[in-house]
Amino acid sequence: MRLADKSIVVTGGAGFLGRHVVNELRLQGCERISVPRSREYDLRKEAHIIRMLDDFRPDVVIHLAAVVGGIGANEKNPGLFFYDNLVMGAHLIEHSRLRGVEKFVAIGTICSYPKFAPVPFQESDLWNGYPEETNAPYGLAKKMMLVQSQAYRKQYGFNSIFLLPVNLYGPGDNFDLETSHVIPAMIRKCEEARRRGDPSIRLWGDGTPTREFLYVEDAAQAIVRAAERYDGDAPVNLGSGHEVSIRELAETIRELTGYEGDIIWETGRPNGQPRRRLDVRLAKETFGFEAGTDIATGLNRTIEWYRRNGHESR
Repeated sequence: MRLADKSIVVTGGAGFLGRHVVNELRLQGCERISVPRSREYDLRKEAHIIRMLDDFRPDVVIHLAAVVGGIGANEKNPGLFFYDNLVMGAHLIEHSRLRGVEKFVAIGTICSYPKFAPVPFQESDLWNGYPEETNAPYGLAKKMMLVQSQAYRKQYGFNSIFLLPVNLYGPGDNFDLETSHVIPAMIRKCEEARRRGDPSIRLWGDGTPTREFLYVEDAAQAIVRAAERYDGDAPVNLGSGHEVSIRELAETIRELTGYEGDIIWETGRPNGQPRRRLDVRLAKETFGFEAGTDIATGLNRTIEWYRRNGHESR
């Protein structure tokens, strides 16, 4: 598919990942890009989805919009995260089909994988167990888009693909400590503690879990490339293929920010899933994606962005 010739809707296009996807689309020559804003189109409401599709008449829908948060936010809002993400995906895919959309790109989440999936996570393991409990409602709601995509492809010939990005980070991330993920939370805590001269910061868990991270600009390139080149029904992992412990990550961020205080681990707080690392071979084989940004480079860019713009991201 030549995206430059298409009318494209990017839900969540004003958000963290969305802004980078829109920028990547523009770099690829796309001019007809629409970004529905939540104040005009509440995608949790079916009537708003119908009106949005009528207003923009897209050939392609890239669905990034989601209600998301870290472990704490997931613990506080399991019902909200399940319902809002479920209805957004279900109605948007259904009405995109009815509207004759040529291609639907559904963005899932690494949280859909079973809690004890073999490492590295392979797409074939996606259904072999229940997700980690603290974010299972969110992960399962997003995974229903895979079920719907495969069912609609089989019955209606609807071209919907499903991508599974690992934890993202980078410039423009959410640094609100109530809802942010691990990297922006650590950066903000270290930066604020450094400026105040605090002797220590506190982090959740014991630092032993491992995670894989993908720089947001790499993720945007992967999504756009998949939209152009991938038409299969199998889910596809998007990641860097590199695993790091939360403790090692914290030490790296402390060093890069110049914070010299102690890190206190709150071991009574949940760790989340024990390990996360993706098998990323399928993305390379099917649409030629490999992450190009190492974590040290990505962290430095993210820290510098936060120092310049931190007040905008809270």
